[in-house]
Amino acid sequence: MSDPPQDDPQEDLGDLDALIRRVDPDRWISSRFIADAGLRADVIALYAFDHELARAPKVSSNPLIGEIRLTWWRETLDEIFEGRPVRRHPTAEALAVAVARRGLARAPLETLIDARYRDLDTTALDEAEALAWAGDTGGQAAEIAAGMLDPATQAGAARMAGAAWALGRRAGEGPAQRAAFAAARAAGRREARRLSAAAFPAVAHAVLAGRPSGTEAARRLRVTLAVALGRI
Repeated sequence: MSDPPQDDPQEDLGDLDALIRRVDPDRWISSRFIADAGLRADVIALYAFDHELARAPKVSSNPLIGEIRLTWWRETLDEIFEGRPVRRHPTAEALAVAVARRGLARAPLETLIDARYRDLDTTALDEAEALAWAGDTGGQAAEIAAGMLDPATQAGAARMAGAAWALGRRAGEGPAQRAAFAAARAAGRREARRLSAAAFPAVAHAVLAGRPSGTEAARRLRVTLAVALGRI
């Protein structure tokens, strides 16, 4: 299975940084506070991987196609972690570089894949399910990014802030999601203070969670203040 299913228009993936700026502007803004260009590129590769996983259920014509897409990315991890040639896809290739340079473990990346199977089920999430889903999507990505930015930090402190950001994007879906968002935001604000300054860009975008999108300049200002204060 070398090519992903082709039942939707393909995005221009040639420039991952430009892609993330377009499809994931909050995390793109927070990544601007990563000074090292190589490290920033590796975090962008992680966000691109997470974007592809989130996109898989949305663009699939039925759940089976969604499962095939997620399996395609699991096979990509097989190639990366078994040292085999990686399929020719910009995100797959960039992720392989990030794994090699940062010594990333496979299990957290697998968690990102596993969590997206829930997106193939149209049944509404209850509060506990929403918190678990958010912890294993935006929360897990934030935890991985924090560990990349500062291997010595308490990377787990990023999880709830990342979960709050993920829930903020779907808080309008119902009371269960809103309640989960409120719980995650409170915990995220408290726990993120334990992150080092170097790791904080992994969660800085959570300051935008649940807020009106506004202009890019306004969002940048909020993230800048969050980074300066070390608070979301």
